Amino acid sequence: MQAFIKAITYALPDMVVTNEDLVREFPEWSVEKIADKVGINKRHIVGENETSADLALKAAEKLFQEHPEINRESVDFILFCTQSPDHFLPTSACILQNKLGLLTSCGALDFNLGCSGYVYGLSLAKGLILGGIAKNVLLLTGETYSKFMHPKDKGNRTIFGDAGSATLISSEGFAEIGNFSLGTDGRGAENLMVKSGGMRYREQINDLQFEENGNPQSSDYLYMNGSEIFNFTIDAVPPLIEDTLVKNKISRNDVDGYVFHQANKFMINFLRKKIKIEPEKFFTYMSEVGNTVSNTIPIVLTEKIKEDVLHGNILLAGFGVGYSWGACIIRMHQNK
Repeated sequence: MQAFIKAITYALPDMVVTNEDLVREFPEWSVEKIADKVGINKRHIVGENETSADLALKAAEKLFQEHPEINRESVDFILFCTQSPDHFLPTSACILQNKLGLLTSCGALDFNLGCSGYVYGLSLAKGLILGGIAKNVLLLTGETYSKFMHPKDKGNRTIFGDAGSATLISSEGFAEIGNFSLGTDGRGAENLMVKSGGMRYREQINDLQFEENGNPQSSDYLYMNGSEIFNFTIDAVPPLIEDTLVKNKISRNDVDGYVFHQANKFMINFLRKKIKIEPEKFFTYMSEVGNTVSNTIPIVLTEKIKEDVLHGNILLAGFGVGYSWGACIIRMHQNK
């Protein structure tokens, strides 16, 4: 038995923040500077009462609408990847089961991962199917990093956008899921963190300070040490790619395309050149949505499937917060 991607789509919030909007708030920056540095022209941001589960729900309903041949009663497991859950408890996946009208015989769980989360989700879904535990797994991602960001954090606000995605993994489909390479190094956890709000630091720490460049730094908001994240990525991703090839028993010449986590333009272009990936094999979709964390890979896949440019062996790689990284090969059978 094998596991396949059978259907995939994504959903975005209605509110859009353009580079022009940001420049009005931070006049020391220019539209051209933002676009050139991070490769992002606009990002979609949730409203005050809109959550990651709302985005996942929107994506799932869109998937069922786009694929009327898929009976929602056939879904027997939900996996929901998010780092911004609606509640500490209950599990958002349980709420989504009810809102989607899925059978009560459906299993459901959340898992907390960021930029590597989609690849990890594919590995969990494949395990459920090959283990005979489920036949049709609905893998949802939803992220609202915007709710973690300080209003004056121009650095992170230029990069991150909110989104949700939905992927149905089954015993048949258009993309066979191959073997995985996964990794973790918790020593880098504090370099991308929201420190307060959980059980270790339940109350706000109130340690807000502003750096020399005017950017806020606080335990109560999203903190990212950009240089350390960059260094980690440059060190971790090249061996990740090589290990993925070994585990799938293929060579670089057998890879027909690459879809990396869409961190920012500078980082992924640096990686592409370091790993010596041909530009025509390196697929991106970031300028209109931003870095949407666990949603970036399914967004690229959805858009490139529409363009009918994904064929053969496609290598997926996610990396970031945790530190956590993962990659796999999907083998395209036919586009749908």
